[in-house]
Amino acid sequence: MAHMNSAYTKTVLFVCVENSFRSQIAEAFFNKYAPKGWIAVSAGNKPADKVHPNAVILMKEKGIDISQKKPKLLTKDLQTIADIAVIVCGGNECPVVYASYVEEWNFPDPAKMSLEEARKIRDAIEKKVVELVNRLDSIESRPKLSFKLNNV
Repeated sequence: MAHMNSAYTKTVLFVCVENSFRSQIAEAFFNKYAPKGWIAVSAGNKPADKVHPNAVILMKEKGIDISQKKPKLLTKDLQTIADIAVIVCGGNECPVVYASYVEEWNFPDPAKMSLEEARKIRDAIEKKVVELVNRLDSIESRPKLSFKLNNV
């Protein structure tokens, strides 16, 4: 993985529990719509072995191939490089994320849903990602929080 937080690149970190569905979809949509100088990564606190097959199918419908993506562990380094972090899951298992700016989107887990129901979650995530892309300038103009991550 290239060092993403160079002087020219800003990073959005999408987080959920397994990094197999919601956060993978959000990462893919952000990277599709991102303005120049921005990139998305995703991770989870209990990463699955592979991206959920329905996530691959649903993104293929949108012309985006995520079949080669691998779920990643949420690390201190990923949190450190994130200019913006978005927790896409909701509930007790969702990780706590330390970044200068954090949003919580609280999407239900589509992994156990029918493809039709999961498609609604995919579409809602796409809408939220587009809204985020349109708000990047206003988010970036806010004062930054500073965290020192010791035992994360």
